[in-house]
Amino acid sequence: MGRFHRHDDGTIHEHDHDELGHVHHHDGDHPHDGDHDHEPLLSQDPDRVELIGDHRGYATGVERITVLERIYDENDRCAAANRALLDANGVVAVNLMSSPGAGKTTLLARTLAALAPTRRCGVIEGDIETSLDADRLRGYGAQVSLLNTGAGFGGECHLDAPMVAQALTRLDLTTLDLVLIENVGNLVCPAEFDVGAHRRAMIASVTEGEDKPVKYPVMFRNVEAVVVNKIDLLPYLAFDMDLFLANLTAINPAAAVIMASATTGEGVEDWLNWLTRPSVVL
Repeated sequence: MGRFHRHDDGTIHEHDHDELGHVHHHDGDHPHDGDHDHEPLLSQDPDRVELIGDHRGYATGVERITVLERIYDENDRCAAANRALLDANGVVAVNLMSSPGAGKTTLLARTLAALAPTRRCGVIEGDIETSLDADRLRGYGAQVSLLNTGAGFGGECHLDAPMVAQALTRLDLTTLDLVLIENVGNLVCPAEFDVGAHRRAMIASVTEGEDKPVKYPVMFRNVEAVVVNKIDLLPYLAFDMDLFLANLTAINPAAAVIMASATTGEGVEDWLNWLTRPSVVL
């Protein structure tokens, strides 16, 4: 089955299954000289098919591309409406993303506790199932709106703009300054869906390895701040911070980098300074 991807300029591109076996060229620069040889597909090698999954039984066509474009268009219109609603109420929203277990909820708990005296906060908590994380964030003086995505096909792996629109109806925006959106733990899909937030940030835990920026470039490219979390564990890990930062710079040289431990509180003040600077919070 083809993999669809939306590029930074909004164009949608289909990666067919045959691209797994050769280099793909964009913008019309693919050779068509008649004698261009393709490498054998990995999926055609019975000894290696388990490495990537056997996609030979699937077919894709223009109809599916059209449907995907319409889905993105509808999402983007809803995201614009979400932003307009937030703007009308003087509320700024930040979309916080990461892989599962990177420390989003722990960082948000510390954030809410620290901001309670000066900022009126709301949280949109996205999880496939359960209210566990939402329950952890109650009691900090913030309004919490839970979004469970399990009703989707197998459980949606991201929040989209229509989901966030529903969650916003359960918050009294007239009494808020800031809405923090904790997206579903995933390094792929959340980066491709505009939910109506004004800013995007992500958490990258040092336990995940230094290769993540280059393995998941869409996520790292589409955020304005990267919180490098769990630095208290660095003495116990073979984590190459210099390599991680070099990989991040290669993907997104403009991203703010915040070293932190949500568990110990180290670096959380730097995160709060980024979160509450005038260009983020009105």
